[in-house]
Amino acid sequence: MADHAASTLPRALVTGATGYIGGRLVPELLAAGYAVRALARTPEKLRDHPWAARTEVLRGDITDAGAVRTAMAGVDVAYYLVHALGTGRRFEETDRRAAQIFAHQARAAGVRRIVYLGGLTPRGVPERDLSPHLRSRAEVARILLDSGVPTAALRAAVIIGSGSASFEMLRYLTERLPVMVTPSWVRTRIQPVAVRDVLRYLVGCARLPDDISRTFDIGGPDILTYRDMMQRYARVAALPERLILPVPMLTPRLSSLWIGLVTPVPPGIARPLAESLRYEVVCHEHDIARYVPDPDGRPIAFDDALALALRRVRDAEVTTRWSNAAVPGAPSDPLPTDPAWAGGSLYSDCREQAVDAPPEALWRVVEGIGGENGWYSLPLAWAVRGWLDRLVGGVGLRRGRRDARRLRVGDSLDFWRVEEVDPGRLLRLRAEMRLPGLAWLEMTVGRDAQGRTLYGQRALFHPHGLTGHAYWWSISPFHAVVFGGMARNIAAAAEHSGAQGLAC
Repeated sequence: MADHAASTLPRALVTGATGYIGGRLVPELLAAGYAVRALARTPEKLRDHPWAARTEVLRGDITDAGAVRTAMAGVDVAYYLVHALGTGRRFEETDRRAAQIFAHQARAAGVRRIVYLGGLTPRGVPERDLSPHLRSRAEVARILLDSGVPTAALRAAVIIGSGSASFEMLRYLTERLPVMVTPSWVRTRIQPVAVRDVLRYLVGCARLPDDISRTFDIGGPDILTYRDMMQRYARVAALPERLILPVPMLTPRLSSLWIGLVTPVPPGIARPLAESLRYEVVCHEHDIARYVPDPDGRPIAFDDALALALRRVRDAEVTTRWSNAAVPGAPSDPLPTDPAWAGGSLYSDCREQAVDAPPEALWRVVEGIGGENGWYSLPLAWAVRGWLDRLVGGVGLRRGRRDARRLRVGDSLDFWRVEEVDPGRLLRLRAEMRLPGLAWLEMTVGRDAQGRTLYGQRALFHPHGLTGHAYWWSISPFHAVVFGGMARNIAAAAEHSGAQGLAC
């Protein structure tokens, strides 16, 4: 009966479901009565989402015509929420090819509507003069609108919501720098929009009349400069007023390095965002409200969007983050247990530690690792490694955690990515720092032959070339201190936690 009921529901295809917007759109579509299919390169990243069991997940890449053709079968509305931002100098070409494949397959499959979320472009600036990021967003919109399938191309500037890249930039810059020497773009006017409104518009566009095929500007009721946004953030967050000193000599490249130094957003993502902030991006119409009316007559105000986002951050209820999606330059190779590893070099550092605490207490420490809790050995050494990674364009340590207590597959965790979670037993992390090879850190909870709680820890490294081998051997003298201390301190933390639990 359930399968038959699902087959009669309108079906929505969501690409980019592992990303910030896509991961939030899926449950909204389910709540609105859609059967949802998600296309993802790594379906495992969606496994632990609360809505995963109610969603059909297909493996495939948006640039693979065969995978897209399969995903489009029987679909009523198709959401295009992917982009190649930060993936290299040829990201515009990748975006173009992906949009062309999506448009062609949607038309061939008889899809009723395409819905796309892109970027708001400034009026009066020729497309050729836009930043590569905005230029690519505009080109993708044009390709989808020319597909022959009715298309709603939503154009947003800065999206404000817990975990969004724009919000994280604003939050870290304002909270960490009471006095700022800033680029001149802090005086550029912007019309931010709350993520709740973005999701509402995306869901509502699925039911637009078939004769509507056009772009829609979406924004909140406030038009602000970035300087205004930082001062208003300080006020909402109960911080003192910030002293902001704009200087003209900070180029977009220098701006991105500056953003990368202060915020968790890596330069590969920060640079296209900073380049786009040079332009005034203000809505020229609000026609979307004719078809998807705003509650109380207007979108969510900027200060209210900030307050909502801050509340979710403080209550550890951030459902998706900008870092959910793949990080530029991050590895996507097989697990170390895959047959492809046979015959290759794989260095390891293995530790075991008996723990005088229940397995549940040990697992709480393991699952709570990273972020504010740190890595249980030589905090300065971990901090230095994070800074070195930032200097070479990596993500560094400051991404922190999405949730202070729980991890799920696909979560970013400082400069790691959660690759596997078996609750109570196993946590495997894949390194996303810049390395001459691939690295994992695996932590296990079990029992030994005597029935004692046992903590297992395994660091793995697959070197790339001679540099990779040299890297492993150059740091191996420090393993006893870093990894050995980590195992001992995690055991001690679990024992302390277990003792507190017994006392209570």
